[in-house]
Amino acid sequence: MLDKNVILDGKAVLVTGAAGFIGCNLCKKLLNDYTCSELVGLDSITDYYDVNIKHERLKEIEALATATGKKWTFVKANLADKATIDSLFEKYHFAVVVNLAAQAGVRYSITNPDAYIQSNLIGFYNILEACRHNEVEHLVYASSSSVYGSNKKIPYSTDDKVDNPVSLYAATKKSNELMAHAYSKLYNIPSTGLRFFTVYGPAGRPDMAYFGFTNKLKAGKTIQIFNYGKCKRDFTFVDDIVEGVVRVMQHAPEKQNGEDGLPLPPYMVYNIGNNHPENLLDFVTILQEELVRAKVLPADYDFEAHKELVPMQPGDVPVTYADTSALEADFGFKPATPLRDGLRKFAEWYAGYYGTANTQVVKN
Repeated sequence: MLDKNVILDGKAVLVTGAAGFIGCNLCKKLLNDYTCSELVGLDSITDYYDVNIKHERLKEIEALATATGKKWTFVKANLADKATIDSLFEKYHFAVVVNLAAQAGVRYSITNPDAYIQSNLIGFYNILEACRHNEVEHLVYASSSSVYGSNKKIPYSTDDKVDNPVSLYAATKKSNELMAHAYSKLYNIPSTGLRFFTVYGPAGRPDMAYFGFTNKLKAGKTIQIFNYGKCKRDFTFVDDIVEGVVRVMQHAPEKQNGEDGLPLPPYMVYNIGNNHPENLLDFVTILQEELVRAKVLPADYDFEAHKELVPMQPGDVPVTYADTSALEADFGFKPATPLRDGLRKFAEWYAGYYGTANTQVVKN
């Protein structure tokens, strides 16, 4: 297991995408467990999905910062705004940067490609340039399981070639890894990319399947299950993702020189996934059971009447499955939250947030 070589206490930390699902939970863990000299969150709060959820997440961070007496600053800005990014780095001298801000979603990239170029490519370039000129101790950034594309070998290993993206979103995430590698090599910037696998949990993204399914079932609508239910996903609970991120933050790849005397790139990439892919039909069954338990849906809900098996969509892949052996070996950690436990927490949050418990569901 690797030793810690980055101390978070007393350091200035930047988390981009702070109003996002993972970003919010990461900020809350940092406020709870560490005393950063400055914790700065950045987010552009786009309307890709319901901004009320994003504002609610920010309120939770603010309340926790007040309760713990920790320093917290939120900046509403776009990663593509280079002047703002540069000024933040000059002001706070960040030791650790966690870049989670990105335009997410596979299907949205088919209809709105410009958003991905601006945020995922130009925005990430701005982060790399700022890290280059301000000598950060460690840059941690979000990649995605989507980089594996049409890879037929499972489980997916970071040693696998990932040259066959099936969406623009996947291509931008692979580009981030290549850009980070180049900057690590050229400027000796320690960087670690994290390939997240299907993150879910309370206050998650409404565009994700489990959230969208819940909204439709609650409204009495039919849900579409792609690839005729034969898809498998490595669903990973958000708390496991955040635990992995925090552990990785505290060990930057070591700076060292090669035989030619030039720096070897201090660069790593890890998978963070549950290492246990679930069949989509099984996933839907558990979700429905937990929605009934949380009284989001009535006990007599007719599930079969609200399910439709349909073909695969463009940009989708039939299976995601993470090989997490490197993460386990280097950081002594492996995501392990059972799917039912995670979906139960989501269902209970949904019932509370939307006030749906004990209410009647619209029926066809």
